[in-house]
Amino acid sequence: MSTSVAFIGLGNMGGPMAANLVKAGHKVTGFDLVPALLTHAAEQGVHVAQSAAEAVKEADVVITMLPSGRHVLNSYAELLPAAAPGTLFADCSTIDVADARAAHDKAVEAGHRSVDAPVSGGVVGATAATLTFMVGGSDDDFAQVEPLLGAMGRRIVHCGQPGAGQAAKICNNMILGISMIAVSEAFVLGERLGLTNQALFDVASAASGQCWALTTNCPVPGPVPTSPANNDYRPGFAAALMSKDLTLAANAVEANGVAADLGLRAAELYARFAAEGGADKDFSAIVNAIRAESAAPAERSEQ
Repeated sequence: MSTSVAFIGLGNMGGPMAANLVKAGHKVTGFDLVPALLTHAAEQGVHVAQSAAEAVKEADVVITMLPSGRHVLNSYAELLPAAAPGTLFADCSTIDVADARAAHDKAVEAGHRSVDAPVSGGVVGATAATLTFMVGGSDDDFAQVEPLLGAMGRRIVHCGQPGAGQAAKICNNMILGISMIAVSEAFVLGERLGLTNQALFDVASAASGQCWALTTNCPVPGPVPTSPANNDYRPGFAAALMSKDLTLAANAVEANGVAADLGLRAAELYARFAAEGGADKDFSAIVNAIRAESAAPAERSEQ
């Protein structure tokens, strides 16, 4: 069944997501502040609106894909009054859990419905319609939005009530960030101990050290030919985005009094790595920072 969808935010993720909704037969009206993105979206069959408010006027569902919670909340100030009563808002941005809950409350207060539905899978997944969606919202709202998400992704998980989707996203990425640092440190240690990267990979990938950061996104060239390490660390998932997600996780850790020492330390390391030139590299490139900061043999002998 065709649904009228407004899509706000047509960047690297939102653009291909909107295009996949068009391919699935839905009527998509889009808006972005960048004219070039509107032009590209129009070429993909998206109806281009002159403003965000115009885009949502006749929409059954409004999807937002924006950089931060501040952008989402600011956009809702314009979108909520312009949408028809009872419109379902689905925010696919990755934002702070508190901001996601605030956005939900604002939508409900304005007479609408709301889910948070952050994604995993990056630009490749957005283009190929293989994203994973983590959804927070009521059963009824999830049931309405699930077919739309299914046109843009392969796996849709109902995580619980409003805010639960964002909670699942930041918890998952905290695991991922910590894992990548651990794998990177192990490879640098292995190099110092005389192990080849291939030998360490062959052992760890078939033993208790096995994890996605090792077997799919291996941070050193060679063992996994498709990993970014074999392509000058061109990002599948940029370090700047990992830093953003770990900062969101750190905010939640501190707000909820959780003793998450590794999560907080991972946020610090990725923030520094991104600030010192690694922002546009794949997040696995942190192995190079760990290697560069490791004491050389001559330095160790002097200590």
